[in-house]
Amino acid sequence: MSTVISVENLSKKYIIGHQKQERYTSLRDVLTDGAKSFTHKLIHPFDTQKTDSTHEEFWALKDVSFDIQQGDRVGIIGRNGAGKSTLLKILSRITEPTSGKVSINGRVASLLEVGTGFHPELSGRENIFLNGAILGMSKAEIKKKFDEIVAFAEVAKFLDTPVKRYSSGMYVRLAFAVAAHLEPEILIVDEVLAVGDAQFQKKCLGKMEEVGKEGRTVVFVSHNMNAIEQFCSSAICLEKGLVKTKAEEVRKVITTYLQDGVNQGHKSEWINTEGSYKNPFFIPNRLSITDRNGITLNEPVSNEASLFVCLEAEISELDSSLTVGFAIYSEEGNLLYWSYQTDSAQDIWPILRRGDNKLMCELPKRMLNEGRYRLEIIGGLHHRQWLFEPGSSKAAVEFVIQGGLSDSPYWLAKRPGILAPVLAWRLT
Repeated sequence: MSTVISVENLSKKYIIGHQKQERYTSLRDVLTDGAKSFTHKLIHPFDTQKTDSTHEEFWALKDVSFDIQQGDRVGIIGRNGAGKSTLLKILSRITEPTSGKVSINGRVASLLEVGTGFHPELSGRENIFLNGAILGMSKAEIKKKFDEIVAFAEVAKFLDTPVKRYSSGMYVRLAFAVAAHLEPEILIVDEVLAVGDAQFQKKCLGKMEEVGKEGRTVVFVSHNMNAIEQFCSSAICLEKGLVKTKAEEVRKVITTYLQDGVNQGHKSEWINTEGSYKNPFFIPNRLSITDRNGITLNEPVSNEASLFVCLEAEISELDSSLTVGFAIYSEEGNLLYWSYQTDSAQDIWPILRRGDNKLMCELPKRMLNEGRYRLEIIGGLHHRQWLFEPGSSKAAVEFVIQGGLSDSPYWLAKRPGILAPVLAWRLT
């Protein structure tokens, strides 16, 4: 197969400005700074470096190199700020690189953010022709695909309405439909698909798979590891502007990404050092993910392992309506479930007391799929007030599940879906 995208030593630098922490600038400060700058130029006339300490260089990409072959479906993953979007903007020729070389052989269609390439004052119909023309399609080619685009986007009823009145979901449906149906040799898609609903995302992945089977190339950025593993034939993991891992084994790249997340951004213990949550009913002092013996787990664990949520707190005023527990979120921010200490029958609730309390709760084995999860404290005085509101609690930890999905030889890699329970089957 021929190489359609070749990236050699690609780097992109930005200059970041920082505001000085001063209450005000006096005339004396202006004159002093001007004199310093003038003196510096006299002494160092050929020094082109900025003397203003409020600016610094930031390398979004640094010496990135890789090749993509025709028909490849490449997933690009990495934490926020790793350089994924910058790379796609350079590949789409929206942004110029600071150094390095990019060679692209073929027509590129990009979907980087909602509304890219659309004019808000024009109707959906007009934007289809406008976007097609930008992609280099003739009017005849656009007309040929027009009905398919409208049917896929499901916006026929609003086709002659200005797109500025579209919802974000309608916007992205139409934008993706245009990009995918006008037969580009290379399709570049960012995380923008997260705007759509689950049915639309499934539809888009199916269309991208169809595009790949037709021999065209797809570059796909997503935080959804399940989608990356299902759809992509190879993957690249970026970290702080560098290529951390690249391989045709997508599972290998995802595993490296998850492991790196543990070593760098993962915290399986939270301690209330800031003195937050100063209510008298329940002041959390420590939240952690531990083993059966209370030892904090800082490494990825199998979903067959015994995991415990350990919550240490102080109570100075007892209230019979106190309900505390935790919520677990997937890496994409989806709420998986809540659990409270009052979920069971009342006669077996943990008996809380004034002073120090230590609550432990075992997470179900063989429930969570491979991936990174966030666990936060939630709770309050039942039907009266939140003490720890879901989705906004600072008392949170992270943990990573890796491998160990089942005893079956058929499921050695991550299976589709958020959960991966091993249920009991029998023949009756």
